[in-house]
Amino acid sequence: MKRLLISVSIAVLIFSLALVPAEAKTLAGIMKAGKIVIGVKADYPPWSGINEKSEFEGWEIDLCHKLAEYLFGDPKKVEFVAVTPESRIKLLTSGKIDMIWATMGITSQRAEKVQFSIPYFESGVRLLAKKGSGINSIYDLKGKKVITITGTTGAQALAELVPGAKQIKFTKTYEAIQALRNDQGVAFAQDDLFVFTMALYNPDLEVVGEHFNTTDWGVGIRKGEDDVKAFVDVSLRLMYESGYLQDSLRKWWGGGVLDEYLRRIEKVFQE
Repeated sequence: MKRLLISVSIAVLIFSLALVPAEAKTLAGIMKAGKIVIGVKADYPPWSGINEKSEFEGWEIDLCHKLAEYLFGDPKKVEFVAVTPESRIKLLTSGKIDMIWATMGITSQRAEKVQFSIPYFESGVRLLAKKGSGINSIYDLKGKKVITITGTTGAQALAELVPGAKQIKFTKTYEAIQALRNDQGVAFAQDDLFVFTMALYNPDLEVVGEHFNTTDWGVGIRKGEDDVKAFVDVSLRLMYESGYLQDSLRKWWGGGVLDEYLRRIEKVFQE
């Protein structure tokens, strides 16, 4: 059954690209270059990070390699460029990368500048704090300093929900974690996936407060590149139908939280 789904998905992929108007096609340019250049995060393990060998690795990195395999027949024909929430859209619109695959939440504000693939995951925002901080809710942040990352949905949502919180903004995640340890803020607002990871490996930190600002993740693509979007959309569907999306996630995660993350994948692909 799974082989049948893969065969059908490949056929849909080819058919989808054939329907794109010739003047909009840009996928041929990527194929001519012999590689696909993707903007990814360098400091967000296990979703995307750099290992001891200075190689990118993680769940999203696996998906990028699979995309290259679908396009070229070779998973290695991909070049990674490290991006931050602040730099990624600029790098895409300037042509320095072909797409953004960097835990990027789909928002109406971002959609004014780029187009998105179908969603492949769902995330939200939680607070990471030192144990004993006394912070139990985002509303406890009123009048206090809270650490955020510039350009993230967490920073935007916090500004709307708790305008009295004083945001101390950084561009890199490791800088934000260090700032939390140095008491530059009482908490760090970031994707729940990341803060749970930090709490798991750092016994002096804990996840506090309620879950807020649920957002779907998508691949960012330049506007007008409809054939690239069609290719990514069908490739994501193929990864899901074949089970690759889920199997790769299992490689990077274990324990009870894995079931929740798998549920989120099912949710976005069933909607």
